[in-house]
Amino acid sequence: MLEDVSLPLLLLIFAIAAAAVIAASIRATHLADIIADRTRMGEALAGGLILGGATSLAGVVVSVSAASSGDASFAVSNAVGGIAAQTLFLAIADLLYKRANLEHAAAEPANLFQAVLLLILLSLPVAAMAGPDVSFFAVHPVSAILFLTYLAGVHLSAQVSERPMWKPVETRDTRHDEPEEDSDPDKSVLKPALTFAALVAVMGVAGWVISQVGASFITRFGLASSLVGALLTAVVTSLPEFVTTLVAVRKGSLQLAVGGIIGGNTFDTLFLVAADVAYRDGSIYHAVSMNDLYWLATGMLMTAVLLAGLILRQRKGPARIGIESVLMMAIYASAVTVEVFSGSS
Repeated sequence: MLEDVSLPLLLLIFAIAAAAVIAASIRATHLADIIADRTRMGEALAGGLILGGATSLAGVVVSVSAASSGDASFAVSNAVGGIAAQTLFLAIADLLYKRANLEHAAAEPANLFQAVLLLILLSLPVAAMAGPDVSFFAVHPVSAILFLTYLAGVHLSAQVSERPMWKPVETRDTRHDEPEEDSDPDKSVLKPALTFAALVAVMGVAGWVISQVGASFITRFGLASSLVGALLTAVVTSLPEFVTTLVAVRKGSLQLAVGGIIGGNTFDTLFLVAADVAYRDGSIYHAVSMNDLYWLATGMLMTAVLLAGLILRQRKGPARIGIESVLMMAIYASAVTVEVFSGSS
């Protein structure tokens, strides 16, 4: 569609789409907090379900568009590369939050559970890639299992949020999920919900534009699909998570910040389900490259380190951030290095 567009115009279109995603996500963060307060859902759960799902929409559009065009590697690397990038954003937010280690201050059982759920969801595609190449109506059975596991996990996450069976140790740096001072839980949630839905639509359209630009980069410059997917479209469509995380941290909504990243990542695993359905040449898990598997392993490793940090709750570590943030930055930097040197071949 964009084959005949000049490079400067192509870059301009890409920048406008990225800006639209970022601007919509900033407003969506504020609305998600209002919806959480008025529905009494709680910041951690709202971050994981409402905000995480909404800000992930642009990414899922990219993966589905790539899969429907037959580029399995682009679709998968965009999904799993986004998970790694968004986990990195928490480490950056930790660097900017000066009071204490972010994972210490944002202690919340629901976030711990969602991190465990994310590891389970990420292990399923690995099993599919290592297992037999089977499909029904060109969809691998693991995609159905992944979707059902996600639904069950969301239900259990709500239970953990509403009726936690344990609580973190209180310290002077522990921050609680508290309603905004100007928030009235008796007000209607309809208006903010409708505005939120309109912003989601904007992010979806922008995601489609980004997918078209990314595909154009692959064909024009002969770049590897995993390189464009993991380091270009995945990062750009993940910028809403970065913006919403920084906004939430600045407001002191730490559970919303951590929950938005982890919950967004669990939602992002559904990119693989949608991409498998859109990919009509069989199982998408058996049409990807080793680079895509490497990014999947990177996402699992970074999530495991994050989970360890949430459990350890180190107050302050090297350079005023937790040791888990240092490790996550190092893991991501290593993955980028591997992708750049192997993905250009």
